[in-house]
Amino acid sequence: MKEGGKDEDDLKSMKTGKKKLYIKTFYNETWEKRQGHSINEATLKLLWSVTVSIFAIGGLVGTIMVTLIGKALGRKSTLLVNNAFAILAALLMACSQQAEAFEMLILGRFIMGVDGGISLSVLPMYLSEISPKEIRGSLGQITAIFICIGVFTGQVLGLPEILGQESQWPYLFAVITIPAFVQLVSLPFLPESPRYLLFEKHDEDGAEKAFQTFLGKMDVSQEMEEALEESRVQRNIRLVSVWELLTRRSVRWQIITVIITMACYQLCGLNAIWFYTNNIFSTAGIPTEKIPYITLTTGGTEILAAIFSGLVIDRLGRRPLLIGGFGLMVFFFGILTVTLTLQDKAPWLPYLSIVCILGIIASFCSGPGGIPFILTGEFFQQSQRPAAFMIAGTINWLSNFAVGLLFPYIVEGLDTYCFLVFATVCLIGGIYFYFILPETKNKTHAEITQKFAKWNKESPPEEKIEQVGVDGQTNGKSELDSSSTLNNSIKNKII
Repeated sequence: MKEGGKDEDDLKSMKTGKKKLYIKTFYNETWEKRQGHSINEATLKLLWSVTVSIFAIGGLVGTIMVTLIGKALGRKSTLLVNNAFAILAALLMACSQQAEAFEMLILGRFIMGVDGGISLSVLPMYLSEISPKEIRGSLGQITAIFICIGVFTGQVLGLPEILGQESQWPYLFAVITIPAFVQLVSLPFLPESPRYLLFEKHDEDGAEKAFQTFLGKMDVSQEMEEALEESRVQRNIRLVSVWELLTRRSVRWQIITVIITMACYQLCGLNAIWFYTNNIFSTAGIPTEKIPYITLTTGGTEILAAIFSGLVIDRLGRRPLLIGGFGLMVFFFGILTVTLTLQDKAPWLPYLSIVCILGIIASFCSGPGGIPFILTGEFFQQSQRPAAFMIAGTINWLSNFAVGLLFPYIVEGLDTYCFLVFATVCLIGGIYFYFILPETKNKTHAEITQKFAKWNKESPPEEKIEQVGVDGQTNGKSELDSSSTLNNSIKNKII
């Protein structure tokens, strides 16, 4: 939780305001001491671009690593080990100025990306597997809530009175070690995912104790009975590879939906909002020295919107929040384009621009900001989930990299009209979800698969999955037959 939120703030802080100038000054001074002359503008721009974009490359590497270490270590242990990346990255970035080595800052950004890639794959998976379906959405939204808290915390720490000074910026990176140590101390007291223990480790006693801890009660017989039935059905099912998942017709539209959801998550234009925020506040007449404090309203809006989403997601459902969020972003992007284009025509237009900025942030955080990770965990069964999260993470980080690479050119070419590009992305995403995305609230995997069956043009009972037999040979077994058998068995036992 802490890695994604803290580093998102670092990125936003680095892109705008004095932090960017401080770090560029550090690059120039280091270069001058080594070469005897100032760095040229082209080289400085290249170094800055690498510094910003290498975080996404690290995130992609971290996502790929999850499939290698996740099965062996489990969800909880992977999150614990991942803190080593956060601490190492923080030390490298914090010590880079004293060591007069900007390479340490760039390497630290890459390692921080690895940490973020692992976190944003394993944490949603862990939350999905420990959540009862009645509150699966609310627990899944915790990831988005803590990312928003991380952003707001970074904004507060970046104030001039705290760490927002030229001599203090390395310590802002060192703060990353605090949530890492908090997780190292607290996470060992939480159990491993009961589903991981049952499905992949076949540890019934451990799973029962995990259920008792998470649910806060001793009698977990019903939960164990349901999980054991599902475990028996899938006991010999091996984990599905990424290629197998991509070529499996029975989950084709689930994969397409995850890809579009993750792409819209990154390409919907929130980075453009952070880029223009200071300029819009300045145009509205807010003194430059007051802008960092006014910017806190954006972080506060993020937190409130994410909390609101977490409170209502299991009542309203995923579809209304996701479609409504993108729809409202289209609306506010349209108004913002008009107000920025005509901002010199009336003194009140800059204030309307500020309202649009807060509206876009609230719309994003109330739905599109957290639901993509929840849907990835809900669409796929246990054997498919690691591969599904790897696909989702890959799209997430490649889109993040594309935004960092292309956004400056989009702004340079279109200026304020760049928001129309992002409005188009949101509109396309909203239309797709309206026609394709089924509601997953309080639904089992079998029920969700049934909803997608008409789009996959394959009857659920014919869905095949590779099963490893005792003799080591693979046998075709109906995946949804297994789910149907499970559901019927549970119903019979309850009756």
